Amino acid sequence: MNLIRAFFLVSALLPLPVLSQAYPVKPIRLVIPWPAGGVTDALTRAVAQAMSESMGQQIVVDNRPGAGGVIGMALVAKAAPDGYTLVATDQPSHAISATLYSKLPYDVLGDFESVGMIGGAPMVFATNPTLNVKSFPDFIQLVKTNPGKYSYGSSGNGSITHLAIERLKRQLDLNIVHIPYKGTAPAIQSVLAGESAAAFGTITGILPHAKSGKLVMLGNSFARRFDQIPDVPPISDYAAGFDMAFYAAIWAPIKTPKEIVLKLHAELAKALSQQKVKAVFAAMAAEPGNMNPSQLQEYMVQDVKLWGEAVRALDLKVD
Repeated sequence: MNLIRAFFLVSALLPLPVLSQAYPVKPIRLVIPWPAGGVTDALTRAVAQAMSESMGQQIVVDNRPGAGGVIGMALVAKAAPDGYTLVATDQPSHAISATLYSKLPYDVLGDFESVGMIGGAPMVFATNPTLNVKSFPDFIQLVKTNPGKYSYGSSGNGSITHLAIERLKRQLDLNIVHIPYKGTAPAIQSVLAGESAAAFGTITGILPHAKSGKLVMLGNSFARRFDQIPDVPPISDYAAGFDMAFYAAIWAPIKTPKEIVLKLHAELAKALSQQKVKAVFAAMAAEPGNMNPSQLQEYMVQDVKLWGEAVRALDLKVD
């Protein structure tokens, strides 16, 4: 009997496994596979700071740009599934890469655990006022009346701003020429300069030009009106089912313990409810996310399928 008591006494004094300790017990690395300064970066940094304060451990943001986000995503896919290495990226790019790249050093759906949606903002479809179109139907009519005459700018081959318009081309039977640029800002500049007729951009990138009369906003990419641009109708009013935007989300390496994933999601939700975080989102013309891990995973599966269809239709491949 004394031996049994002694056994339990010694067992109680032994160090507990890491997973039984209160997570987190050290700083968390949050990789962003894009350069600093973009929408995803700004939104992620706001929630990371709020989560750090709440969890009592620093969340260190680590920008690892390159290869369309692949370098940063690969780094996290290979990291230990212990909750101390995470990644925040924009949902469309993550989903598009599944089909766009001939070979990836990871499985988009199989190598990551969904944590939660940070937030997102609609894209805005804008044109040059010299086209004299006042609505999205006007633009459709102009292009159909003049097949092949007009062009549109994008942030590059295989980007969301490219594939979104290609989806519209297929759905609405439009003959409009694609001109890829190295980023969304140069694509919008091409519309301002009259080099291209239209482009998708962010609200913050387009709204100042619209207010000054240099651009005309014809539609937003949400399937509903957006509070910050209430007078801009959803493109889905004219192209049924069209619903896409710049969404940012957080993932962890696959096999990260469920209790850690749920803890992170709870802390993310708490951060998104804070007024100081909401203020950053408002300044970026974005809205907080509201997806739990399982909902984000379902959304991801749908997005991979949707963007895959668009990529295959264009026969796009990046080696």
